[in-house]
Amino acid sequence: MFPPSRILRGNPRQRNPNNPRKKDGAARRGWNARPPLDPNVLIERYRQDEMNALALIHNLAQVVQFQLELKETVTPAHVHGLHFAFCAVIDGVEYKTGIGKSKKEARLQAAQYALEDLLPAIEHLKSALPETPDFPPPLLVKDPSDFIRRTSHGGSSVNLQIPQAVRFQLNKVFSPHPDISVCTSTTAAFVIQTSAGFQVVAFGTGNVSTRESVSSTGRIVHDSHAVVAARRSLMRFLYRHLLMFFSQTAELKAKSIFQQSVGGDLLALKSDVAFHLYTNQLPKGAAQMHSKLRLNPLSVSAWQVNNEMGLHLSVEGKIFSVLSATFDHSASKLVSMSVTDKLTQWQVLGYQGALISHFVEPIYVQSIVVGDSGCSDIRGMEISVNQRVEGITSQLPMHYCMVRPHISLVPQVATSTSEVALVTQSVNWSEGDGSIEIVDGLEGKTMEGSPFKSGSALASRLCKAAMLHRFRLLAKETQRHDLLAASSYREAKRMAKPYQEAKSMLRAYLLQQGFGAWPVKVSVSDNFGV
Repeated sequence: MFPPSRILRGNPRQRNPNNPRKKDGAARRGWNARPPLDPNVLIERYRQDEMNALALIHNLAQVVQFQLELKETVTPAHVHGLHFAFCAVIDGVEYKTGIGKSKKEARLQAAQYALEDLLPAIEHLKSALPETPDFPPPLLVKDPSDFIRRTSHGGSSVNLQIPQAVRFQLNKVFSPHPDISVCTSTTAAFVIQTSAGFQVVAFGTGNVSTRESVSSTGRIVHDSHAVVAARRSLMRFLYRHLLMFFSQTAELKAKSIFQQSVGGDLLALKSDVAFHLYTNQLPKGAAQMHSKLRLNPLSVSAWQVNNEMGLHLSVEGKIFSVLSATFDHSASKLVSMSVTDKLTQWQVLGYQGALISHFVEPIYVQSIVVGDSGCSDIRGMEISVNQRVEGITSQLPMHYCMVRPHISLVPQVATSTSEVALVTQSVNWSEGDGSIEIVDGLEGKTMEGSPFKSGSALASRLCKAAMLHRFRLLAKETQRHDLLAASSYREAKRMAKPYQEAKSMLRAYLLQQGFGAWPVKVSVSDNFGV
């Protein structure tokens, strides 16, 4: 059972940097440096009429660390005359609307309504849960919120420009192939942001995993879910730009997104480069936890129902919690982690993978946007991607950290259809490709009718063997004879010591926090050579 602090903690509140109460501009993220007040003391003062509801809820937001917003909203239809309406929004959950003849009165009533639900939960939690240690110290992680606010471009927000870029690219790529346009109903895309604007550099579609047994040759794509295909396409894009950087042509090197990091041997992204991830479906796994689990951010049920927040496995199209007794690990031919858990991992280890980490610092996305018209609540994704691993940074090796992506809902780009369950094809593309590749997701190989085919064996350009080939090209270009000496795909990955250390730390941390054990990959799957 994981500790309640995993549930209780919301995102760090944004504070005014000009607040005179802050000491000399000191960076105080996430946690107040003052000794925390006891919530029970505050509640008692409220019940003795020494504090009103508005003051109490703001104090509790600081002490318990949840996000609070008092949002002006629409006056209910049954209310006549001039009235104001406000509702409290706690960690993304809206509470009953307060009505008043003044804004102050409406805010006060909204706070009272929220406290009616909040206070019993706090008191129940205090009596029902075992004693736990104090909250952990401040976590200094990269906070993309300032970045997102700074990077409005051309008068429109980042959240609008990302889906616009995705829509443009999908129309461009799929217009010659209307017969497979249904594949876009499950789409994920990586969008690069530079001073020139926003551009899709990699995308993938798909919603299935292969029914084949684990391959010992590295030539089968086992997971063809959209986000996974898009991420592997992104890796191809990164390899291309690494080869550009290390080329002998100054013009190509200047066009690369990479630069030499200051005081280090690795490369880093140029300062004006950032990545965003678009997906038109809420990822499977903990991100889809039942809404009742988070109706109240302090509910006891949220602490008890750990299966919802634990790691999840994808098995033959079904999702199982690793903590569930209904899943038999030995009975399945092929198991992969849920997309939500993979996103959680990539926000710590980076999206570049072990092989590319030999050359570059970890690459993270600054925002994850969901264009799912059927989704109105992304709190589960916020918890699973951001909060499950929020205390890990101090344990990680140099360059690695937990990066909080800005997670939000955006306009839908491709419409999901009832046929999506019947679509087994997966389409991939990255910048520089002459054409798309269509993969049979159930077989894990390129389809005969695909516009791009690597050869008669129909091995996908996203398969592990193809990635190892690109890795060796890069190692040869950079004269990394130590990497060229690796006898297998597995050995080349193991040689990335900081990456492997960070991965071990991450999995140990998830287990320690009660989210379950990350399954060990079948050894035969990575033991192939060139």
